[in-house]
Order: sequence, then C-alpha cells, then structure tokens
Amino acid sequence: MSEQRVITDPVELLNKIEELHPSDIAYSLKKIHSDNSATFFETIKKIPEEFLGEVILELPEYLREDVYEELSIKKLTEAVDELDSDDATDIIQEIEGIDQNKAKEVFEGLEEEDQEEINWLKRYNQDEAGSYMQTELFSANIKESIQDSINRLKEGKEKDELENIHQVFIINDDKKLLASILLEDLIIFDFSKTYEEILSSHEENKFRPFVVQDKDDIDDVAKQFEKYDLSVVAVVGYQGMLMGRITSDDILDVIEENATEQMYQLAGVDDDFEHDDNLFTIAKKRGFWLFLNLGTAILASLVIGLFDETIQSYVALAILMPIVASMGGNAGTQTLAVMVRQMALGDIDFDNSKSAIKKEVVISLLNGLVFALVIGLIAWVWFDKALLGLVIAMSMIINLFSAGFFGASIPLLLKRFDIDPAIGSTVLLTTVTDIVGFFSFLMLAKVILL
Repeated sequence: MSEQRVITDPVELLNKIEELHPSDIAYSLKKIHSDNSATFFETIKKIPEEFLGEVILELPEYLREDVYEELSIKKLTEAVDELDSDDATDIIQEIEGIDQNKAKEVFEGLEEEDQEEINWLKRYNQDEAGSYMQTELFSANIKESIQDSINRLKEGKEKDELENIHQVFIINDDKKLLASILLEDLIIFDFSKTYEEILSSHEENKFRPFVVQDKDDIDDVAKQFEKYDLSVVAVVGYQGMLMGRITSDDILDVIEENATEQMYQLAGVDDDFEHDDNLFTIAKKRGFWLFLNLGTAILASLVIGLFDETIQSYVALAILMPIVASMGGNAGTQTLAVMVRQMALGDIDFDNSKSAIKKEVVISLLNGLVFALVIGLIAWVWFDKALLGLVIAMSMIINLFSAGFFGASIPLLLKRFDIDPAIGSTVLLTTVTDIVGFFSFLMLAKVILL
C-alpha cells in the first residue's frame, strides 16, 4: 500500500471517505487505533453506512469484535443492509458469536427478503461453497429477449442492487442453469433475439458455464479459480438449480487464510489465539508446541549421551556436531515446506507420492554430496585430521538423505491418518534429523576414529 493512502487524521479521513477504497480506510483506522483506541471508535461511528459494512470486513478480526460491541444496533443494521448477501451473512454470524441478542435485533431490522437470503446462506457449513456465494447475480430466462434482460440489468445497477457483473446466467423455467454469456460477448448480439435463439445458433459448449455445487469444499473451488484463472463461478444446487455465484475476491480471502494457517501451523502457532488480549493465553498455546520440542531435544541429548566417552576422547566432535544437525534440519524444512504447500494445492497426492519422494531424496542427496565435500575439507584443514573430514562428510550425506526422505514422507503419512500435515510435521522432522544426525556422526566417529 502506498503511503499517501494512509490517513491518520480522523477529520481528514472522514472528509476523503468517498475517495478511498474500503481496504485503505480500514488500514488507516488500524493506524488510528494503534495511536488512540478511543479516537478509533469515535471515527468509525461517523463513517457513512454505505461504506461502513465493507470497511468493517476489511478490519482484522480482533478489531471487528470490538466494533460490533461498540456500534449501535441501528448503525450495524444500516451497515449490513448495504452489503451483498454473503458479506451480510458473515457479519451477522460474527455478531452472533459475540452477542446473540444484538445479532437478533440487527437481523430483525433488515428487510424480509434480506432475512430470507441470510437464513438460506447460514445453512451451509463454513467450508462449503454455499457459505461463500452471494445470491445477487444477473440471470435471464432462456425465452427472454436480450433487450429485456439488459433493461433489468440497468435498473438493478441504478438501484445499486448489482455490482461486479461479468456475465449473464441463462436459466430455464425451473431455474436450472443452462449457459453463461460474458457481457463482452453479449453486446455483439442482436438485442431483439431471445437467449434461446442465440444458444441454438452456436455450438453446444460455446457458452458452457463454470459450475460448482453448493456443498463442494471451498478449497476445491479455490483450486478451480487458480487453475482456470476465473473471476466468478456459478453455484448450483439440487438438479442444477442456480443458487448464486462466488467471485474472485472471496476466493482470494480463502487462499490468504489457508496460506496464513499453514504458515502458523508449521511454526506451531495458532492464529485464533495470536490476537487475544490475554498474553497468558497466547503463551500457553505456544508453550504446548515448545513443550513438544523440548521432548524432542531431550531425545537428541540422550543419543549424544550414549557417546559421551567418544566425545571426551575427541573434543573436535563437540564442535562439529551442531553443523550436521543444523544442515539436516534446514534441508528437511525446505522439503517439508514444498511438500505441504504442494499437497495443499493438490499437486501431490498418494497416487504420485513415490515420484515426489524420489525427487526430494535425489535433491537432498545431491546437496549432501556437495556439502559433504565442503565440510569434509573444512574439518580436515581445521583439525588437521583427514579421517575426521571423512566422518563428517559421510554423516552429512546420511543426514541430508534422511531429511529429504522423511521431509517428504512425514506429511504424506500424517495425511493418511487424517492429520493436518502442517500441524505435526515440523516436530517429527526435527526429531528425526537431530537423532539421525547426532547418531550417524558419533557412531561413525567411534568406529573410524577410535
């Protein structure tokens, strides 16, 4: 974001509110909140209702909760009334999580048609495509003329009932989705013709729409958006009935949430707790993963303890040990990150897992050979002992091999047992690379050097 879009003066922000995008307004409000929370609430109460809903949705979750508590029922109702059905549903559900009575009053203040749409969307689970769709769209009956439908589109735009319209969805009398025509294609046709005439004069699949079922997993829908560079997809229900549409802005949010979740989980951090005001709660949640890491560190230390006499006989081993473990850990983390991400994108599954594991093992072995030569020569020159260079070189190859193999295998194994690979992979991998690294290095030293 460019600096000129950030306005930290509340008066100036309110004066320029119509010139700014909701995300810019939200970003400016975050800056104001960091300086003075009281000023933040005073400012957000003065934001016009036609902008307020979209601005709230752009705020971080921990700020949205405070805003819902602070704003009046009337203000929230007017803000929700300005939103598309999917966004309105999101806000109502978020308010319900904080204050059910307040959510009920906001909901009852909406028009009956809006209430029906929200109730319809609330039926879907959070991971289903239906929960992300908006019911506002441009559709036309197959027997309708293009001119009549264009007139309805104009009327809808004038009343601000429709936005981000890219195509017209063609349906029959039973509301079954038949086709989809981009507006840029629609304008070249004879407006006096019906959609039935247009469709019959072109090949069957010319206007075949991209469709997802309302019960489809939203992550699978996101993959379709990425694969086919889509801006919108139609959502259908029973017997192909058109239910709504999902636009790219919602999918971008899904992709961002998934990426953030994976990043936090790989680090043993829970995003749900990170914005908690209670520092003890955050520390407790992080401490669980640190406790597991402590356990793995103790296991590695026990392995070292098995070779205490070897280390005492050859002090140089204590100096070089961390190098082997560190290289194995970093190589494993690289493999792990690649595997978890590709599994999330659907590029790797159990059908092609063997080739994926083989690829990562080969890469790790190639790196192992290179760095074995490097560290072997360094150890030889450093301690003037050729056999010591041989020991650490062989250990480096062994540990990088294990890093590649287990870095690729552990996520797949966890997935097989229906465990999120991003959650437990790091702890398990660290255990393997530390133990294999220390054991191989010290055992080889015991056999070769002593």
